[in-house]
Amino acid sequence: MHKLEAHEVPLHKVFGSDYDFRIPDYQRPYAWETEQALQLLDDLSEAVGRGDGEPYFLGSMVLVKKDGDADAEVIDGQQRLTTLTLLLAIVRDLAPQGGIRDSLRKMITEQGDELLGLEEKPRLALRKLDQPFFHSYVQEEGRVEQLVGLSDDALKTDAQRAIRDNAKALRDALLKQDEERRRELVKMISAKTFLVIVSTPSLTSAHRIFSVMNARGLDLSPADIFKSKVIGQLDHVYAARWEEAEVVLGRRDFADLFLYLRMIFAKRRAEQDLLTEFPKQVLDQYAGREAEFVDDVLVPYAEAYEQIRDFGYTATTKAEKVNSWFRRLAQIDNSDWLPPALWAVRHHGDDPEWLDGFFRKLERLAASMFIRRIYTTPRVGRYANLLRDLASGNGLESASFELDADERAETLRQLDGAVYLVQKTRKYVLLRLDEMLAQSAGVVYDFPIITVEHVLPQRPRDGSVWLADFTEEDRLTWTHRLANLVLLTRAKNSEAQNFDFAEKKAKYFLSRTGVAAFGLTSQVLAQAEWTPALLETRQKELVRTLAEGWDL
Repeated sequence: MHKLEAHEVPLHKVFGSDYDFRIPDYQRPYAWETEQALQLLDDLSEAVGRGDGEPYFLGSMVLVKKDGDADAEVIDGQQRLTTLTLLLAIVRDLAPQGGIRDSLRKMITEQGDELLGLEEKPRLALRKLDQPFFHSYVQEEGRVEQLVGLSDDALKTDAQRAIRDNAKALRDALLKQDEERRRELVKMISAKTFLVIVSTPSLTSAHRIFSVMNARGLDLSPADIFKSKVIGQLDHVYAARWEEAEVVLGRRDFADLFLYLRMIFAKRRAEQDLLTEFPKQVLDQYAGREAEFVDDVLVPYAEAYEQIRDFGYTATTKAEKVNSWFRRLAQIDNSDWLPPALWAVRHHGDDPEWLDGFFRKLERLAASMFIRRIYTTPRVGRYANLLRDLASGNGLESASFELDADERAETLRQLDGAVYLVQKTRKYVLLRLDEMLAQSAGVVYDFPIITVEHVLPQRPRDGSVWLADFTEEDRLTWTHRLANLVLLTRAKNSEAQNFDFAEKKAKYFLSRTGVAAFGLTSQVLAQAEWTPALLETRQKELVRTLAEGWDL
């Protein structure tokens, strides 16, 4: 049996001589996006702002590490370790000489000690492909400003692009803080921020621990504890109603419902865990009125959640329009829009006209923030403002729905850019564009596979017509933009992707029945040739369609 150890470790010891972190080459590369990096900074900054002296826990890490040996192979925790190192390096380079700059230098790099036989080396070593870059621009002092100015051509891997992008986002955010605020931040990070480090000398054991820690079990959930508080005051009839709601939603979604209810009642982002906040912000309002909580809150909101999740809204008119909005919103990569959506269905479920107008506005707001990659804190803040407006009776006239001039301009800039390269949003944008082109109340596609494909291929074959019709500059300009993209109902075909235009239309863009499933693709099939001039005209038309459809 391999020895297993788990300890709460403050970050000044995590980034100390007890650990020599190494990311093995078999691990995936660094992949956090700016949203996740900025969220980490926001969470840490909020902990500083509370000023309550309470420790802040960053979660857990899993290491392969022998007792007494500093060498630590990171099985789980690479993304946080790398981002924390990046954050510390930025504050180090912004700080004046001496003081915290020296302290941060020691947290990032083992300074070496001839008496103790310690060589100077970085505390964290990324995969071999990215470590020289990370060491040169992050761990070496004074290089972060150069890092954020690097062009894409200077970056060899996606991990290096992520490091550059996150460094720029974090540096821009930290420059908005004064020197004292940054000093307080890194002091809190060093002394009052903890990781739970789980270590074992066996790789097999470490992977088993990682799997168990990340598996979804059936342990006691906050919902079970809230049930005991509420149902303990009531009879078996209410216990049955509670359990029926849980069965209908399923255990996971039922547990999530309490997160959304907390947001609906508190109308602000969570600051503590659900077990602490939900009783104060929700249940205490129903002390002595537990039956009312079940009847007026739990059951109707569970029913609203089921309708939204299953696209199951029913009404004599416009039901399918409302369900189409549910389908669109479900494709967005976060669920922060759900609390206002639940509120709307709970309070206006008998008015499909009102719901159609509400969800049109909500989808526009959610899509704009999705396309602009707005991260969690400002995104949740926007929905919290909307919930406050709804509760005060503003409804469809809420100012929180509105996009200001800068937000509209940035949304359009993203839509007019290299849409294909933003993997999370590209299919959403193209499906919505396809709907707008069809001028449909809600096109419903039920295909097992929908892919986004290029017309002008990413890598044309030598001797192809593409190379005659498009210069290298043309290909850089148009390859990944809307005008050159289509939707297909098939998996990618590396050979077919490089066909010349006529052959591609005949053999790749048509379905087995000889038609194109998407209006966007049909437009391409109608073209006799594919040229830079056509793409320029087409780009303007497609962006205009999106601008009009989303009122940008």
